[in-house]
Amino acid sequence: MSNSFGLQFRITSFGESHGAALGVVIDGCPAGVTWNESLLAQDLERRRPGASALAGNAVVSPRQEMDQPEVLSGVFEGLTLGTPIAVTVRNQDARSQDYQKIAKAPRAGHADDVWREKFGHSDPRGGGRSSGRETLARVIGGAAAKMFLKSAAPDLRITGFSSRIGPFEVNANDEENFFAGPGDWVQQVDAHAARFISSRHDEVQSYLRGLQEKGDSVGGTVTVRVKGMPLSLGQPVFHKLKADLAAAMMSVGATSGFEIGAGFEASRALGSEFHRGGEAVYGGIRGGISTGEDLVLRVHFKPTSSILDVAKQGRHDPCIVPRAVPVIEAMTALVLADHVLLRRLDQI
Repeated sequence: MSNSFGLQFRITSFGESHGAALGVVIDGCPAGVTWNESLLAQDLERRRPGASALAGNAVVSPRQEMDQPEVLSGVFEGLTLGTPIAVTVRNQDARSQDYQKIAKAPRAGHADDVWREKFGHSDPRGGGRSSGRETLARVIGGAAAKMFLKSAAPDLRITGFSSRIGPFEVNANDEENFFAGPGDWVQQVDAHAARFISSRHDEVQSYLRGLQEKGDSVGGTVTVRVKGMPLSLGQPVFHKLKADLAAAMMSVGATSGFEIGAGFEASRALGSEFHRGGEAVYGGIRGGISTGEDLVLRVHFKPTSSILDVAKQGRHDPCIVPRAVPVIEAMTALVLADHVLLRRLDQI
């Protein structure tokens, strides 16, 4: 089983949803990077189940995990050592009894049966390693990547948001107006119900509450916009920036599609029209290499698989998109950190 991601800036994650702990080993982070405990705590708080900003609006799982990280190695006196950084988080609110039935009756849409078929022996509690709780390790790794990027690419800003939740979609004007404003965009995204940056956010909140009460779910889309992109990131031909971003995003559970720039719309366009659309249609990447323009990517998610009686009896999200936002940001940061290091090998 492969549990590692990245070439130069590399993470290896471990742990199961209802095991003793989850965690990550981060390898390749250079020495001398300022270790920002506040950033790590903030990113874990944004991802965790039971986070007040989202749980208060009844749009996420009510599972209560404090997600307090313990740094075991790789950091001394506030700076990274260049050695492997190991971080763990203990599980505290697992309710394994909720999953006794699915140990024998796999849930539709989940990985319960395919994991058991592939490995012969698997942990069905909370989905085991295929649970969304595994993303905790990605967020820790992403936080470390952001710390490195702060020194290597100080102008870079990664901001994700829910751009579609079921029938509700953030339009182009909403998005442009949002990013034209000043301040901390991440904080402003988190202030919106379901991280949906539109005047219709109250409708979205009510819609998700209704789904949760019925035990139903819905899919949606996370958009990430990266401003202050460095030039010349990407390693053609097999590690183009878009290829590694696609691999990163599609490795996250419940994803169903990935787009850069104009994305799928490009397949419907005439070349004479498409290439007059300006740099925005390319999403900040041409030839697999970053152009310095804003990187714009979208990740699509299927509806949460736990529905009806299973959802009502357990603790499940009616839509995974709001909690996926910091995970997609983390995977973006990991890819960019990896490619910043790889770029250093491009020329003598």
